[in-house]
Amino acid sequence: MDIQQLRTIEEFQEIADNNSSFVIMKHSLTCPISAEANRQFENYREEATIPLFRLYVQEVRELSNYIAEQYGVKHESPQVIQLINGQAVKHLNHDSITTENLKTIG
Repeated sequence: MDIQQLRTIEEFQEIADNNSSFVIMKHSLTCPISAEANRQFENYREEATIPLFRLYVQEVRELSNYIAEQYGVKHESPQVIQLINGQAVKHLNHDSITTENLKTIG
């Protein structure tokens, strides 16, 4: 499954309106822990069964903050959030973002 990049709040809202279940990764371009988490996310995409999205926190801070506020999930990076029917049902951060842990979300 491809990983699509998120750039705007409007783009995110359209995705949320058109997908009952999807996964977002908040990735920091300057953090080595985030680089490893991103590698794990890339590995997971081969087995993913739901749409995957990634945002680069340095480039879209407003969107990152919006997601944190909208879904009540404290911002961290790296962070992976699974959304189902408009609710954040699971999230992973830092070293817990592994291919094995990602397999538990879809």
